[in-house]
Amino acid sequence: MRNLLIIFYLLISYMLPSAAQPLRLLPQNSHYFEYHGKPIIIVGSGEHYGALMNLDFDYTKYLQSIKQDGLNTTRLFMGAYYEKPGAFGIEKNTLAPKEEKLLLPWQKVNDKYDLTKWNEDYFTRLHDFMKKTAENGVIVEITLFHLIMEAGWVYHPFHGNNNINGTPADLNVSLVNTLENGSIITFQEAYVKKLVKELNMYDHFYFEIQNEPWADSKDAILIWNDFIDKEDLKQAGNYWKNTLEVPSKKSREWHQAVSNWIVKEEQSLPKKHLISHNIANFKQPIYATDPNISIYTFHYAHPDVVSLNYKLNKVIGFNETGFAGKEDETYIRQAWRFMMSGGGLFNHLDYSFSVGYEDGTDANYNAPGGGSPAFRAYLKFLKNTIESLDLGTLKPDHSFLGHVEGAFAYAMKDKKNYIVYLEPLTSM
Repeated sequence: MRNLLIIFYLLISYMLPSAAQPLRLLPQNSHYFEYHGKPIIIVGSGEHYGALMNLDFDYTKYLQSIKQDGLNTTRLFMGAYYEKPGAFGIEKNTLAPKEEKLLLPWQKVNDKYDLTKWNEDYFTRLHDFMKKTAENGVIVEITLFHLIMEAGWVYHPFHGNNNINGTPADLNVSLVNTLENGSIITFQEAYVKKLVKELNMYDHFYFEIQNEPWADSKDAILIWNDFIDKEDLKQAGNYWKNTLEVPSKKSREWHQAVSNWIVKEEQSLPKKHLISHNIANFKQPIYATDPNISIYTFHYAHPDVVSLNYKLNKVIGFNETGFAGKEDETYIRQAWRFMMSGGGLFNHLDYSFSVGYEDGTDANYNAPGGGSPAFRAYLKFLKNTIESLDLGTLKPDHSFLGHVEGAFAYAMKDKKNYIVYLEPLTSM
């Protein structure tokens, strides 16, 4: 009888649906994701990361637009960085709200922040945002920190002049996101742990530690374009576009500390979430392997970055586009090249989303990138095409493809299918 009861229990357990797991790497092929039991890629085209902090931005309409466009992600800055209106010459910048419409995690006391007190209005909006992203099938990249530039440091909540907590006011800006930032590290850790706790209930997000850490400091620099004169590099606009900027050792040590905070905090919580490290512009062999990291992201990424790092068996992502004009065609090519090289994540920075145009139809923006409803339709086709394949066995493979005259060729195959993307030298 006891044996019969055990068998009955096992049968019932097998028949019951398993508890949903948070977004994770696909067990059969860790270059892609699994979400609630379904293999997926992450593909999006979203606003400039200020949907939570900018009270003027209607994220309900925005998230519905993402769903209607057939895409599944947005990138979200959490409050440790924001911009002033007009920053970088961008007229309609969701990351630069009016001062009275700015919402940050910390309370203000007499016009200064108290970094020991949380702003409950912020967390109310955060939970509403997370619930609505879940309803619309949108995966959220939770970007915890950002590089600190001189112009932004003067009004940053961690700057000693802007809080009542005695953080340094004379700190070299390149040290803010390092372990050598004085008392700031205490408040960075508290901020990370607070967000880890608040977000733990949700399945549909991953953490990214810092946006663009390579621009914080220039301790190590590799010039990768050998065909431009060194003097030309000094001209405005040329330098960063022709340079691989490698974050300092201090930055890498700080990243390790932050990933440890996340992992340690989640040890006592029900759910465990993926962590991403933003590595570089363009392409680079990853130098900062960390057992806590499952996703490595790049900006303005060359498709070669995937093959350079494929053997890490982690997701390689392209999570910011731009500085290549406003034409949709440019970014369509970038997306197909990258995903057909084995990338698992592509997120376009789409300036057609702005306050008042949360449906992504703003055609009158002045920004260093592009975006449009037509572009997002192309991304939907890309996403649906890749996801129609068996992601568990899908890999880049050129063994069945010879020379293609007059075209760039990218090829992949799964256990049943072959797929080829051809890009002729003439326009699309």
